Amino acid sequence: MTQNPPPSQQTPNSPRRIPNRRVLIVGNYCHDVLIQNGAVVAETLGGAASFISNVLDSSSVSCDLVSKVGHDFRYEVSHAPIVVPEKETTVFEAYFDLGIGHADRVLKRVSACDPILPSDIPDSRFDFGMAVGVGGEILPETLEKMVEICDVVAVDIQALIRVFDPVDGAVKLVNLKESGFHHVLHRIGFLKASSDEALFMDVEEMKRLCCVVVTSGEKGCRIYHKDDETAVPPFLAKQVDPTGAGDSFLGGLVVGLVEGLDVPDAALLGNLFGSITVEHIGQPKFDLTMLQRVKDEVQRRKKQCNLSSSQNNDHDEFHARLSPARFQDSPLQPKLLVNGLSCDR
Repeated sequence: MTQNPPPSQQTPNSPRRIPNRRVLIVGNYCHDVLIQNGAVVAETLGGAASFISNVLDSSSVSCDLVSKVGHDFRYEVSHAPIVVPEKETTVFEAYFDLGIGHADRVLKRVSACDPILPSDIPDSRFDFGMAVGVGGEILPETLEKMVEICDVVAVDIQALIRVFDPVDGAVKLVNLKESGFHHVLHRIGFLKASSDEALFMDVEEMKRLCCVVVTSGEKGCRIYHKDDETAVPPFLAKQVDPTGAGDSFLGGLVVGLVEGLDVPDAALLGNLFGSITVEHIGQPKFDLTMLQRVKDEVQRRKKQCNLSSSQNNDHDEFHARLSPARFQDSPLQPKLLVNGLSCDR
């Protein structure tokens, strides 16, 4: 790959250096339908890309987003998708037999928009790439394009191992080695999986190739990399809907990495944003005061790490200082929040 010359060596005829844009998010927007006892409880904007861009935008982290939707896409979004006129937007139905608030759910993809092709990806350099498909829209060749143009790529394993029943669209998982993506995984930086999804990969193998982050809901998350394993504590939350929590976690993790935090500290930010998301149906609307307090604590943590040689074992203090900021936006309350707005149950 041709490198831009340093500014001191550039001439008027030299190609002008274009600074990296910060983050590239790749994954389709969706229409999410939540169903309980045969009745529709809520219809919301979905797709990992929507939750992640919400976290990044709220945290003032610059990002580009590549997403495809159909002619029927019904939501206003900050990052315009590619509209495929002859197709419908990807739709997921989530069935909560035990009621909203329980982790048990059956997820079905009832329609799917087009996949995202390498030609849909911009020819630019990015600091971070995020491959976050939910409906099979990420292709192996698309991931290969992302690792070529991004310094670090974070992948949600659901983009790689989900398959869909040909009759009813029920979501099933295949082993990562059988996904068609295994050949490119040595080139990614981070692989995020839920504890259930982690059963479909060899963590011992993957932690030699990249940093593996396994989320466990109310138990927080664990980070595996080479010979190291780190437990990252959770934040208290009252779960309403788990949809999007893992996506918001990944968004918070990347926000922390962009800000220069080490991985465990960045994962704490991920846990914070995930804990807020489970208290909402649909997109959470983050409190501005909470966001500012989190930004202040991040800057404080960075200064502390720059001055201290014992920073690596001091994550408990960062967690303790983030907790009051997190509960500035505290929907530990009886209100039902749909897409960040209060409504009657």
